[in-house]
Order: sequence, then C-alpha cells, then structure tokens
Amino acid sequence: MAFATEMESRNLQKRHRKARQFRRLCALVTWSSIFLLAVLLGQVAADGLSWLDWQFLDSFPSRFPERAGIKSALVGTLWLSVLVALISIPVGVSSALYLEEFASRGRLSKLIELNIANLSGVPSIVYGILGLAIFVRFFMLERSLIAGALTMSLLILPTIIIASREAIRTVPMSIRYAALSLGATRWQTTWAHVLPASFPGIMTGVILALSRSIGETAPLILIGALSFVAFLPQGPMDSFTALPIQIYNWISRPQTEFHDLAAAGIIVLLAVLLLMNATAIYIRNKTERRLK
Repeated sequence: MAFATEMESRNLQKRHRKARQFRRLCALVTWSSIFLLAVLLGQVAADGLSWLDWQFLDSFPSRFPERAGIKSALVGTLWLSVLVALISIPVGVSSALYLEEFASRGRLSKLIELNIANLSGVPSIVYGILGLAIFVRFFMLERSLIAGALTMSLLILPTIIIASREAIRTVPMSIRYAALSLGATRWQTTWAHVLPASFPGIMTGVILALSRSIGETAPLILIGALSFVAFLPQGPMDSFTALPIQIYNWISRPQTEFHDLAAAGIIVLLAVLLLMNATAIYIRNKTERRLK
C-alpha cells in the first residue's frame, strides 16, 4: 500500500514537472513570436515613417519616389472592403443560419459541411484562378472592383460560415424552445432570438475574415488588378488597385526609396486594418452589452 502511494506521488510529481516544462515552452514560443513581430514593426516604422505625410496620402503613384503617393490604392482598398463586406456578410451568415437551423441532417448537409471545411484551407491563389475564370472571363466583368470583391468574398466565405455556425451553436436550446412554446415560428425564433444572441461571435468571425481579405495580394494579381493607377474609382465597374498591390509593386523595384515607400504603405495598411477591426469590435461589444 505504501509502495503504491509512493509510486502515485512520483507519477504526480513527474506530470507536474512536464506541465511546468510545457508551460515554459509555450511562453518561450509566444514571447519569441512577439519579439520577432516587434522587430519587423520597428524596421517598417524606421523605414517608412519619414515618408508618411499628407503628400504621400494625397498623391498618385509616380516613377519619381519624391512624388509618389498611395491615394488611388487607399481609395481602392476602401472600395474593395465595403463591397466585400456587403457581399460576404449577408451570404455567409445566411448560409450558416440555414445549415444550422433549417437544413435537415442528411448526407447532402454533411457533404456541404465537409466541402466548406475543406475550402477554408484552400490557398488564396486558387480563389484568384477561380475569380479569373468565372468573374473576369465568363461574366466579362474585366478588371473591375466588383470582380475583385466577388473573388475576395469567395475567399473569406468559408471562414465566415464556419465561425457563424460555431457562434449559433453556443445559443442555448432553451431560448429556442421558449420562443417556439409561445407560438413563434421557426423563422421568428431564428431572427429575433438566435441571431441576436449569436451576433458577438459572428462579428468575431467577420472581423478575422475581413482582415484576411484586406491583406491578400495573390487573388488580386491574378484577376488583373492594376499596379499603377493615376485615377480614383467612381463605381464598382471601374478598374482599381489596392494597398497590397501597390506595396508589392514598390518592393519589387530596385531603388531603396521605393522600398521605403513600401514600408510607409505597410504602415497605412496596418492603420486601415486596425481602424476597421476597432470599429467592428466596438459594434460587437455594444451589441453584447445590449443583450446583457
């Protein structure tokens, strides 16, 4: 009996020691990643802050670094972000609601779920090829904003659907039963109770998806987004460029000045990304407080 107790004590100490080692390893990896990120951001800030002024924000691209700006790319990114949000959020959330609340649990539903999960891991360049074949050539949308928005919407739809479904699943079944027992229809229950209760979680998935769409370059290059644009898009059918494309164009040039301009463009891209995320987080938190 005493021997068994001693063995259990030793095993417990060994497990605790392994747990401490694993915790230290996780902390080391985390802080190493944060350190590398801080170094990268510091290098970008050191190279780009001196070029970041109003002239840079209010000027079009140019062959001369001192005249070059990011105005057309910034406006194109804002256009693209708004169109992607208008397309992907209603389609993604509606698909998640249907699959989770209305679709029957059969083979077809399982097949759709499997394909959505697989699509979330497909490289972005594949979506670029798909957008080029369908939107640019088949529907003849050419190098337009709407073609880019539809391609980027395809890219982030699986993420929005998966995140929205997980958020909907967290809503207790008692809420559904209470609404149905009071005479509400299935649609009324979903619209008035399930969707508001799952909205904070849905917004988290939307934030992550839109953040990915802003920084993607490969799909936009494949569908033919321009790298030099000296005008502002006026509508969804106009040609466009975006911040990742402009940054890629500058970084591929041999002159050091253009590399510094690319660093300034990265700072602007990060600022746009943080502003969009902050707005979405504010909306999510405000809705969460209202529900409480």
